Amino acid sequence: MVRVVFGVLGPTVAAGDSGGALALKGPRHRAVLARLIVARRRVVPVARLVEDLWADPPPGAVGAVQTFVAALRRVLEPERPPRAPARLLVTDGPGYALRTDPDTVDAWRFETALSTAAGLPAQQALATLEEALGWWRGPAYAEFADEDWSRGERARLAELRLQAVERRAEAHLALGRPADAVPDLDAHLTEHPWREDAWRLLALALYRQHRQGDALAVLRRAREVLTNQLGLDPGPRLRHLQSDILTQTPTLDLPPDTPAPPHPPRGARNRALGSNEPAPKTSGPPHPPRGARNRAPSPIPPEPNTPPPPTTQPPADLWTRAAKTYNRTVAKGTRARLESTIGLIRNLAVTGGEGLAEARHHRTAAITAAEEFADPELTARVIGAYDVPAIWTRADDPSAAEHIVAVAERTLAALPAGPHDTARCRLLATIALETRGATGPRGPEAAREAEALARRLDDPALLAFALNGRFMQSFTRAGLAPQRDAIGAELVELAVRHGLVTYEVLGHLIRLQARAALADFAAADTHAATADRLAERHELPLVGVFTEWYGALRLSATGEPARAEAACRAAAARLDGAGMPGLERGLLPLALLCLRLTHGLPPDPDPRADWGPHRPWAEPFTLIAEGRHTEARTALHALPEPPHDLLYEAYCALEAEAALRLDDRTVLERARTRLRPAAAELAGAGSGLLTLGPVERYLTD
Repeated sequence: MVRVVFGVLGPTVAAGDSGGALALKGPRHRAVLARLIVARRRVVPVARLVEDLWADPPPGAVGAVQTFVAALRRVLEPERPPRAPARLLVTDGPGYALRTDPDTVDAWRFETALSTAAGLPAQQALATLEEALGWWRGPAYAEFADEDWSRGERARLAELRLQAVERRAEAHLALGRPADAVPDLDAHLTEHPWREDAWRLLALALYRQHRQGDALAVLRRAREVLTNQLGLDPGPRLRHLQSDILTQTPTLDLPPDTPAPPHPPRGARNRALGSNEPAPKTSGPPHPPRGARNRAPSPIPPEPNTPPPPTTQPPADLWTRAAKTYNRTVAKGTRARLESTIGLIRNLAVTGGEGLAEARHHRTAAITAAEEFADPELTARVIGAYDVPAIWTRADDPSAAEHIVAVAERTLAALPAGPHDTARCRLLATIALETRGATGPRGPEAAREAEALARRLDDPALLAFALNGRFMQSFTRAGLAPQRDAIGAELVELAVRHGLVTYEVLGHLIRLQARAALADFAAADTHAATADRLAERHELPLVGVFTEWYGALRLSATGEPARAEAACRAAAARLDGAGMPGLERGLLPLALLCLRLTHGLPPDPDPRADWGPHRPWAEPFTLIAEGRHTEARTALHALPEPPHDLLYEAYCALEAEAALRLDDRTVLERARTRLRPAAAELAGAGSGLLTLGPVERYLTD
């Protein structure tokens, strides 16, 4: 049997033993072959081939596919006797499969080579990577770049190729050849400027050529590119490298995986230089002078009887070692790495501050990467794994939320019901969460579907996630604090029973808001204290942001405006750097305006303040204070429908107060209609942040 090899790292080709190209006939013949290679020896049904080959299949499409397959068989197995079964392009059940050996497809060989190189010494790894990169003749599946069926595989292979280029640079550095790494990395970054690891390697290669200034210039350029073009801050590895270069840290001169001498305590470094005591022994050889680094001997291997390192390690060391091992053993660009990443991002989000901001950026990137695999089940898992409890009903990044909802909707449409109900539930809960504060039926509808699915599946964690979505959609009108209190109570009970700590905290914060709205401060105090206690025990720093704002609200509601103002300012200072722009922007001036109105003080709104999304509701008061009543009425009538979120009643009360001062009966009647269902509540207190006093007062006025 003639051995056939296939090439898809470029235009799709096939060749026989002699190396001569086989005539694959027309473009649809090549498309059938490429589609079967993408399937990796699995069966592709004829119906799927028809869908993939034609946007609008002609009447004889099935027969045409059969014709293409017959022609390909004649080319691939020219010596096969008539009516003998095919051995390469086989018929199997409802379709066809290409049962070729793993080493006969250049893309499959490339993956194997990349995986093998990871475990080889630097010299052998370099040779392996050089050969593998030489197999690329252009973009993978080049002539099928616009086809949906090739998109995921093309993206995956492109990512692996980029990794191979960077690993080749690492091998050059490990062999003490930084000059050989620079040109490839420079060209690599010209086409792929978002590759942080490539920037790191280029800067390191320049530093090892004694070009410290050039290395720092590269890191500055990396920051500019990442910030200006992608809106991202450089990651920790780039930031640490810059610091190490500035301090000329000795480990920068060592090849990867060379043990570095332990650092003395920071305060002891200068003292050690003048000490007459013998130098302590280290785990590796003494660091050579910079000019002698290429002449330095290799590290001495440990003696055979050297005891293994102790099994008990500090948590920081355990994390570092585990992360390093994972990074070395799990190939980049794989599904497993992507799913592990979203789990890490989820944990990062609850750390607050920079962690929360970084988690938002990385989450969007992970979802985009998942969709490129063209695997709806994978995309559903990546989207649904980010079940971070959410208490604030306004998105921190509206454009990212819109993108996530769009991907979730596409994934839902591609995911069949039944065996994927858990994934569907998580997607629906995500849609409910990410459409928070929006008008329209989709958010509430998704929340109801998610909750019904979660209850039917009897999955506690899933139900907690779905209840969070239902909470986010419980602001369709005023006066729903009792409904939210019931959601919080169920979350607390569910979380305590099943050990879901973050959802237990969420339940207490929801109940804090609801009981504050109902002026039940004894209960609200209890929930605040419990949330703070859990947050301290489980290291959840963002919880204190909400409980501190609640303390300011309570002071206002109980008649202590001076102390309440000081508490508002202190709580606002704590928000700085908390990573929650959707909450932070404009909150302090809004809270101070509400405080003064509640206690009959002059509103005194600062027109120069950053009111953020609250400006439309502050504008009438600013104009009234300046005596511009006609413009104030115009601003009042231009107010939009208040967002369906935690500030709904506060906005309605502000509207009513401004209308009362302007004697505008039309707006007063509109505000009364909106506020009437919340007659038993404190206006705005359901936010857990601020209040304008009893709703009944506004209805009476």
